[in-house]
Amino acid sequence: MAPVLPMSDFPEFDLIVIGAGIVGLAHALAASRRGRHVLVIDRDAQANGASIRNFGFVTVTGQERGAVWTLARNSAAIWRDVAPRAGIAIEQEGLFLVARRPEAAAVIEAFSRTEMGADCHILTGAQAKEHCPTLQGEVAGAMLSHSDLRVESRTAIPLLARWLAREHNVAFRRGIAVQAVETGTVHLSDGSTARARDIIACPGDDWASLFPEDYAAAGITRCQLQMLRLANPGWQLPAPVMSDLSMIRYLGYAALPEAEPLRKRLEAEAAEALAHGIHLIAVQSADGSLVVGDSHIYAQTPHPFASASIDQAMLAQFVQLFGAAPPVIERWTGTYASGPQHSIVRTPMPGVRLVVVTSGTGASTGFGLAEQVITNLYGEG
Repeated sequence: MAPVLPMSDFPEFDLIVIGAGIVGLAHALAASRRGRHVLVIDRDAQANGASIRNFGFVTVTGQERGAVWTLARNSAAIWRDVAPRAGIAIEQEGLFLVARRPEAAAVIEAFSRTEMGADCHILTGAQAKEHCPTLQGEVAGAMLSHSDLRVESRTAIPLLARWLAREHNVAFRRGIAVQAVETGTVHLSDGSTARARDIIACPGDDWASLFPEDYAAAGITRCQLQMLRLANPGWQLPAPVMSDLSMIRYLGYAALPEAEPLRKRLEAEAAEALAHGIHLIAVQSADGSLVVGDSHIYAQTPHPFASASIDQAMLAQFVQLFGAAPPVIERWTGTYASGPQHSIVRTPMPGVRLVVVTSGTGASTGFGLAEQVITNLYGEG
């Protein structure tokens, strides 16, 4: 863990960041690179939330066209720069998008004709099976992208925090909650205060503690997901994998006119998966195990109980593409803030900014978003 100082030893900081998830750490990085002295405060003793309960998949391909896609490209570039410096292994590169249906292949073809598909390579069904011999059943086509990457998020986030402390003089105060924020001052649950000219709150889906009015005005709720880790299957994925259902979920594909026929066919053939917000993502870890998911259930306070039927529906998608599934060795749920836009950046009071990624893309776009916010504060790095 990053070194922690007693509150009495803290000087006044240039910037206080509330929240040590990926979005908070991204802001700490961007500010410290501009010579600012940063304090990060988090209520948990270690990374515990949405930033580690995910695939660690930094997804560029398929992100919403325009500003969000640009944020993802910039974020991936920062990940590639930071990862080796922080001792973070890039476990996989690229994306292998498999079209099981002709309608999905048509979406891939249409995507490849946009500026987002300029670096992508289209494969026929036969070529897809040559590229990934473990594919089963009918395959109508595929696409390879080299823009994406994957880290092991449960280790990457702690390693990033340690590197920020060691190399960028970022201070951390963990295991203490922020009770109130006012211009220049953060009030903590132990009765102490921390002071800085600027404060950036990145509280994720914890809207009850800070700025609930801003969350309500932005129409933010929670999204709960379920994920699985499968034992090493004895074969290697060529890259992180997505398939047909992803093409009607990720807006870079779903907003294309060619996605509508695919949507209609999936509504007839995959109604259960759509009802649970399931789309297949499969990534592989260094030990060969596979992380598979995921699902999306929306509520202000989702039930904390994982559903066996959702797990089975996710595994069914895996089986359709790869055949028999290895044993499940780990299961988990997670929640993140979800809203109608990619993110919110608000100024609830002078000197205080609220930054929340509301699309489940913190790992994919957080670095790029933080660069924008910090540039507006302090100028280019």
